[in-house]
Amino acid sequence: MADIQKILKENYIKFDLAATEKEAAINELAELFNDADILTNKDEYLRAVMRREEESTTGIGFGVAIPHGKSAGVKEASLAFARSQAGISWDSMDGQPVHLMFLIAVPESSNDEHLRILSQLARKLMHEEVREALMNADTATALYNIFDQ
Repeated sequence: MADIQKILKENYIKFDLAATEKEAAINELAELFNDADILTNKDEYLRAVMRREEESTTGIGFGVAIPHGKSAGVKEASLAFARSQAGISWDSMDGQPVHLMFLIAVPESSNDEHLRILSQLARKLMHEEVREALMNADTATALYNIFDQ
């Protein structure tokens, strides 16, 4: 799972998301990419993410959402993580609020990089102990350790 550590940088992690709704949560995480100069066009990237959300929900269930966007406004593949103790209404497949969110950004030119990242995440997140550990992690190192196991 070394790939995750390369693209999920410490400054893309928010252990206490302020947002209480889906679009605001996505925007709050996209701002981390913007601050890190990963985005050349934040609005274009956000449009790609929201278009994808309209196709079908990225709330995969078990309190997890993996919104993602492929856009010319993205310089390099990146992953952000956020946790919401309160939970965010997401139209998830199981109807439950989202507590763990991973936002994926990939350049328009990348083939199926976002699919590879998605499948890596999904494989880990299907395990209850992983989701529990993510709910309790409080440092980037703790987060990386969860994905290295």
